[in-house]
Amino acid sequence: MAGHSKFKNIQHRKGAQDKKRSKLFSKLGREITVSAKLGGGDADMNPRLRLAIATARAQSMPKDGIERAIQKGVGSDDGDDYFEIRYEGYGPAGVAIIVECLSDNKNRTASDVRSTFTKYGGNLGETGSVGFMFDRKGEIIFPVDKGDADTIFEAALEAGAEDVASDTETHDITTAPEDFAAVRDALEKTFGEPQEQGLVWRPNINAEVTIDQAVSVLKLIDVLEDNDDVQTVTSNLEVTEEIMQKFMEA
Repeated sequence: MAGHSKFKNIQHRKGAQDKKRSKLFSKLGREITVSAKLGGGDADMNPRLRLAIATARAQSMPKDGIERAIQKGVGSDDGDDYFEIRYEGYGPAGVAIIVECLSDNKNRTASDVRSTFTKYGGNLGETGSVGFMFDRKGEIIFPVDKGDADTIFEAALEAGAEDVASDTETHDITTAPEDFAAVRDALEKTFGEPQEQGLVWRPNINAEVTIDQAVSVLKLIDVLEDNDDVQTVTSNLEVTEEIMQKFMEA
């Protein structure tokens, strides 16, 4: 089972979240509310809500905030209706970017996302324009203190995982989308709740860019993530420590 670098997909996002905690909680709450409205407020009977709650807990979202978001979703049919929208486009140097949104105003969100791409040297494309460069996968991440690499590998393999990549901090387990819930549940029984979990886009083609081009892409991603309607941003940019350092200094 070949490993992969999760750094390129999550390291920048984590840094942005640490600096914008309240905005992160708002986005997590929106996902919880939508999940509860669509499938009910019982997490045991609503897999999407269970995942949304687990993600919020992993980011240290307060319990009362989670409860309020659930109640907002199941409390009534009044209020905002949110739409799930996925945008695809190219950043500087042709880096592929997928932007997933939850919006109560499609026109506003489309305008904001398009103008951000344009302002920062990118180009918003049609749906499917870059999707072929990514695979949809389930991702389950445990900290290293949950078990050694061999133990996690064997348990994940037995549970039906596709791939395990371990480093000095985490064990990153990859599954097929349809196997995600079963693998997650099996591993959770042994190792407890994961540090991170969810369905993600994994690039199957990495962009080759210069350091300066990479910094430009990270600036675009940073602004996109700052948009209230944007839930996740994924690119096929290979981020190194050197690139991240230069971006932080920019």
